[in-house]
Amino acid sequence: MAKTIANILLVEDDTNLGTLLTEYLNAKGYQTHLAVNGQEGYTKFLSSKYDICLLDIMMPLKDGITLAKEIRAINSTVPIIFLTAKSMKEDTIEGFMAGADDYLTKPFSMEELLVRINAILRRTANSVNKTEIPAEFKVGEYTFHTQNFMLERKGKSQKLTSKEANLLQLLCMHKNDILDRSFALKTIWLDDSYFNSRSMDVYIAKLRKYLKDDSTIEIINIHGKGFKLLAA
Repeated sequence: MAKTIANILLVEDDTNLGTLLTEYLNAKGYQTHLAVNGQEGYTKFLSSKYDICLLDIMMPLKDGITLAKEIRAINSTVPIIFLTAKSMKEDTIEGFMAGADDYLTKPFSMEELLVRINAILRRTANSVNKTEIPAEFKVGEYTFHTQNFMLERKGKSQKLTSKEANLLQLLCMHKNDILDRSFALKTIWLDDSYFNSRSMDVYIAKLRKYLKDDSTIEIINIHGKGFKLLAA
């Protein structure tokens, strides 16, 4: 249980499940705010500050994928966990592309949800401690500012999400050397499961897109090992 009260936005159109999860999480020391559709969830997100968002995908008025994209447009770092009855890999990838940090398929145990919430909040808290991390990295023509998750090139800036920044940070720390896939997964996602591995592949693709304007930079796959950031 968190030492300080964390605010959770729970958006779930099944009122029975939503009420049950709200009561459970509140009993575990969190302050949980329930919305019963995507539009209400968006309104609540605008009106308060949340430490983590739990979003159902199939909802009336506004689905969870759309809501996650809107949340990401406002806040690039708040963690998002999808709660969904869908289990297809394509839906999982779509969720990660929308900015999800984790993904739980219904039915799930409340204990498993709590473990994942705690793990993400610990990781978020740990990412604040950057005393041994340089304030910036030079990557070819880019400057990566680790404190505010900003990637700059020739006067143009790209704000990164916390996961994008953490992954780029590891790549920079291993620049021109191999970043072990399992090490990266356990450092950022806390375990190297299949779905987390697919999530990391999505974030690698995003980083390649952000860095594409400098042709001297390349993130290559090292088969069976991991990735390598090639840059000056």
